[in-house]
Amino acid sequence: MQTFKYKATTAEGNTIEGTHLANNRDDVVVMLREKKHYPIKVEEFHEGKDIKDLSFSFGKSVKTKDIAIFCRQFYTMLNAGISIVASLDILRRQTDNGKLREEIAGVYEDVQKGQTLSEAMKNRKRTFPGLLLNMVEAGEVSGNLDAIMSRLASHFEKENKINNKVKTAMVYPIILSVLAVGVVVFLLTFVMPTFIGMFEGSGVALPLPTRILLDVSNILTTYWYIFTVFIIIAIVGFKAFITTEAGRYSFDEFKLKLPVIKETIKKISTSRFSRTLSTLLASGIPLLEALDIVSRVVGNKVLEKGILKSIDEVRRGSTLAKPIKAIGFFPPMLDSMIKIGEESGALDDILEKTASFYDEEVDSAIQKLTAMLEPLMIIIMALIIGAIVIAMILPMFDMMNTIQ
Repeated sequence: MQTFKYKATTAEGNTIEGTHLANNRDDVVVMLREKKHYPIKVEEFHEGKDIKDLSFSFGKSVKTKDIAIFCRQFYTMLNAGISIVASLDILRRQTDNGKLREEIAGVYEDVQKGQTLSEAMKNRKRTFPGLLLNMVEAGEVSGNLDAIMSRLASHFEKENKINNKVKTAMVYPIILSVLAVGVVVFLLTFVMPTFIGMFEGSGVALPLPTRILLDVSNILTTYWYIFTVFIIIAIVGFKAFITTEAGRYSFDEFKLKLPVIKETIKKISTSRFSRTLSTLLASGIPLLEALDIVSRVVGNKVLEKGILKSIDEVRRGSTLAKPIKAIGFFPPMLDSMIKIGEESGALDDILEKTASFYDEEVDSAIQKLTAMLEPLMIIIMALIIGAIVIAMILPMFDMMNTIQ
């Protein structure tokens, strides 16, 4: 039974609205006609979903943290003996993220209509990660969906923790960069023009750095709109470029050539690869299928290509350790640990321990990256602003010498 919201006119010509519990829309129409009402509009009604909810859900993305909370709450209810349908009903009412709440409501409806949980979630691939979809399907087959949800919750909680560390590490350098650009633009567009008249009327030959600075200031103040349009086009163009397969690959390849940053990316990717593959294998996903899923969640197209190539090698009968080593991306420790795991028959446990080790390595790598970026940004900011100030001061010394 579902709740439907209707709008109809009475025999007297009055408009009425209300809700009615029925199996389908046709039953509501029959009910209205039996009462001699003319149905104008009949639609399914989702309790708790109104204009306010839509305003919050519009444009709001579903983040890793939201998925982690969803899995943790789902596990808690399943482990307590609550059915899947009842759990979804509770989740669709209490989830904070409007977009995710809307998608859970859709899953709830599909499950009520007879679909499995994995089928209903696959209808919403843009919201639910591929890792979640495949593991839910495995949990349904094996009958241990609650244990799968527990593993998924732990996995996404750790992913969210790493993501937050990276974002936190980037906050200070980004603030410094914006501040530096703002100060430079302020000096060139507001401070520098006040000196132009004084410089031009002094009759003193301006030094080359000052002439260059004046030219830049004139260009910025005269053609500021061109620069604004250029920056907008550059940002939009870059985003469009990295959404393409070739563009994303080129950008990921470029990041792996940057000093210090590439080592941090390697450790993050190694941690993500180990944890995801361990979670999948522990949930009963076959190795080849698990590797295919991992290739899509590592977050780097260069590494994805290497993992897909290793799938072909494993399919031909090779051990996993050999093609992983051949990728040339991961630290030597990973292929050694994989080899030990394959020989001992405990690959999932070994990978879990490896992931825990690299989680700590990620912490130290991010701290090291932050420690290097902060003074570097300050030095660059000081050099740029210092050069502008010196270029502004040089003519003043020449003017003073002329006066004397």
